[in-house]
Amino acid sequence: MNTKSSLITCQQWQQQAEQYLLQGDYSQAARLYELAVDAKPDIKSYYWHLGLMLLLQGQQVEAQTTWFMALMEGEPEEVELWNAELVEVLSTEAQRRKELADYATTQIIRQQIKEICPTNISNLLHLIILTNKLETDAEEGLSTLLEVIEILREEELSGIDFELLMQMLQSVLDSVPLHPYTQELVEACLVYIQNNSQALTFLGVMLPAMINIAYIQLQPAIAARLGEFCLRLDAKNTEILRHLATFYQNAGEHDKGIGTGKFCYSLVKELIDKVWANQLIIRGLMNAGGYWEEARSFFLQHESLLRSLIEQQPTNLCSVKVSQLFNSYFFAPYFRDNPRTDRLIQNQLAKLCQANTEVYAQGDVEKCRQRHQQRQQLGVVPKKLKIGYLSYCLKGHSVGWLSRWLFQHHDRDRFELYGYFINNQKTSEPLHKWFLAQVDQVHKSSNSDEIVEQIYKDEIDILVDLDSITLDVTCEVLAIKPAPIQVTWLAWDATGIPGVDYFIADPYVLPNKAQEYYSEKIWRLPQTYIAVDGFEVGVPNLRRDQLNIPNDAIIYLSAQKSYKRNADTVRLQMRIIKEVPNSYFLIKGTAEEESLKNFFNQIAEEEGVDCSKLRFIPDVPSESVHRANLGIADVVLDTYPYNGATTTLETLWMCIPLVTRVGEQFAARNSYTMMMNAGITEGIAWTDEEYIEWGVRLGKDEALRQQIAWKLKASRQTAPLWNAKQFTREMEKAYEQMWQRYIDGR
Repeated sequence: MNTKSSLITCQQWQQQAEQYLLQGDYSQAARLYELAVDAKPDIKSYYWHLGLMLLLQGQQVEAQTTWFMALMEGEPEEVELWNAELVEVLSTEAQRRKELADYATTQIIRQQIKEICPTNISNLLHLIILTNKLETDAEEGLSTLLEVIEILREEELSGIDFELLMQMLQSVLDSVPLHPYTQELVEACLVYIQNNSQALTFLGVMLPAMINIAYIQLQPAIAARLGEFCLRLDAKNTEILRHLATFYQNAGEHDKGIGTGKFCYSLVKELIDKVWANQLIIRGLMNAGGYWEEARSFFLQHESLLRSLIEQQPTNLCSVKVSQLFNSYFFAPYFRDNPRTDRLIQNQLAKLCQANTEVYAQGDVEKCRQRHQQRQQLGVVPKKLKIGYLSYCLKGHSVGWLSRWLFQHHDRDRFELYGYFINNQKTSEPLHKWFLAQVDQVHKSSNSDEIVEQIYKDEIDILVDLDSITLDVTCEVLAIKPAPIQVTWLAWDATGIPGVDYFIADPYVLPNKAQEYYSEKIWRLPQTYIAVDGFEVGVPNLRRDQLNIPNDAIIYLSAQKSYKRNADTVRLQMRIIKEVPNSYFLIKGTAEEESLKNFFNQIAEEEGVDCSKLRFIPDVPSESVHRANLGIADVVLDTYPYNGATTTLETLWMCIPLVTRVGEQFAARNSYTMMMNAGITEGIAWTDEEYIEWGVRLGKDEALRQQIAWKLKASRQTAPLWNAKQFTREMEKAYEQMWQRYIDGR
C-alpha cells in the first residue's frame, strides 16, 4: 500500500488496531500495523505495536526483529528515546493484561521488557511477583531476584515505587521464605524506607512472614535474622523484640533470647506487657537449663504481676493481648507443687481471657451459643457422635505418640472423627501423615477464626483439646466455644477456661479432693487416663565403654527437658548417687550445654558428689533409638514437681525400674498413675526421704531390679496401661455419657 491508497487517517489506523487487540484478533491488528508501517515508515510507534501483536501471536523472534529494525536506524540519543517508547507500549499492555488476570501473557511481555531494558527496576519487581504467582521457572525467578538485589544495593534508586517494592517483598516471603536470597532482599530494602509510614508497612509485611518461618516452617534461626533487620529501623520496637526473644530461644541461642527478653521488659510500661515480657525471660532461663535460681526469682515476680492483673480485671483487651495472656502461667507446675494456689490463679486468668474474648469475638460467641441451645432443646442422640480433635501436636510429638492409639482403635460405626490440625500446613513427617489418614475430615489452619467457623460448620458434638494452654490459638478457639461439649485430655493440665466442660483424669492422676480447685468437671476414667499398645524400639547407639563407665557400675538416668530440672530434686538425685558405690548419673535432655553442666556440677559439689560420676549425653534424632538407649540404665530417676509422661511410659515399656516422687498436682502424679496401671508400686515415693530411699535401694539391690523388670515385662499382656483398645472403649463410653448429660440439661 502507498500513501495515495490510504483512505483512513493515522488516528483511525490506531483506533481500529486497538479494537482488534481488545477483541483478541492479533493477526488483523498486525495486518493494520504492517499497512501503517508501509504508509508511515518514520512513525516508530507502529513498529512497537506491530512487534507487540506478533509477540501476542507467539512469534517472539519476529517481534524482536521488527523492533530491532526500527532501532538500528537511529543515533544513540534517539535509540535511548525509542527504547523508552517501546517499554512504555509494552508496559501499558502488561498492566492491562494484569488487570484481566491474564498473568501468563503479562509475564511474557515483561520478559521482553527485561531483554530490552535489563535494569528497569519496576519491570523486574513485577516480573518476580508474576513468576512467584505462576510458579513457573524457579531458577529464572531466583536469577531475577538476585539481579534486583544487586540493583537495590548498588544504585540506591530514587523514585522507586515503594508500594510495588513491598508487594514484591511479600511475594518472595510467601514463595521462598527460607532461601538465602530472601534475607539479602530484606536487608537491601531497608535503605528505601524513608519515613515512619513506610517503616510500618515494612514491619507489617515482615512480622507475619517471620512468624510463619519460625512456627510453620520451623526455622527460628532464619526468623531471628530477619528480626534483626527489623530492629535496624527501631531498636526499641517491643513487638519485634518480643518475637525475636522467642525466635532466639527456639533456635538454641539462649543468651540472646534471655538478653532480648530482659531488654523488652525494660521498655514496656503497661502491666499486661510486663506480664508477657517477664514470661519471655522465664522461658529463656528455663530453656537454657542452668539458671534455676534466677528463673525462680522471675517466676515469683511473675506471680505478683498476674495477681495485680487479675485484680484489675481489664475488659478491653484486644485479641493479641489475650493470646499472650492465655498461657502466661504455663511455668508454675515446674517450680512448685501447689495446685490449690496455682489452679486458682490459672482459673482466674483463664476466666479473664474468656471474658475479653467474648467481647472482641461477640458475634462468633453468640452464634455458637444459640446453636448449642437449639441442639440441646432438640435432645437428639445422633447415630454417630462427631468428635473433633484439636491440636498442633498430632505429629512426631509426645502428644502424637500417645494419642495415636485412641485414633487407631476408635469405633467408626459409632463415631465420626474430625481433625483440626494447627500449624501443620506443610508438615510431611510420617506420624502426621498417619493422623491425616485416621480422621474422616481433615482441616488445617493456624487462624482461630477459621478453625471456629469450620467447627461450627461441621456441627461437632464434642471437641477434644489436646494442647491445653500450650498454644494460644487453641485457647482462643476453646474460649469462643464452637462445640457444645469441650474436653481437655492428655495435655499440660486443665486450661481453666470456662468454655471447657471436662478434664479427663483417672483414680490416681488427681487426688480425691482435686475438684475443689478445678473449674472443669473432672471426668475420671475407671483405670487410666492414658494407655498405649507399646512403642517402636530401634537399635541403641549408646554403650558403657563409649562413656568410660565400668561394666559392673550402676547407672542412673534422667532424660527430661530443661524445664523439669528442678534444683531441689537434683539435690535428692545427687544424694542417691553419693550413697550408692560405683554409681554414675546420665543426664539427657535439651538445654544449653554449658549452663546445664555448670548447674549439675555445682549441685554435685555442694552435695559432696564427684563430678566425674556425671555424664551428659546428647539427644538423638530418632525416637526409637532414644528408647533403645534407655536400656543402658539400671534405674531411671524421675523429675519432680513435674514428672515425666512419655518418658515414663517409655521407661516402663523398656522394663526399667523407675523412682518417682508423687505430689498433689496433675504434673506430679503422671508417673504414679502409670506405674499403678502397670502393676508396679516399687519406686513410688510420697516424700523426699522416700525418693532417696527408693533410689538407693534399687541401686544396691540387683535382685529387686530384676524382679521389677520381670513384672513390667509380664504386665505387657495384662496391665491397663498397655491395653489401648480397652482404654479407647472407656473414652468412647465417656463421650456418649457426656452427650447424654448434655441433652438431659445436666
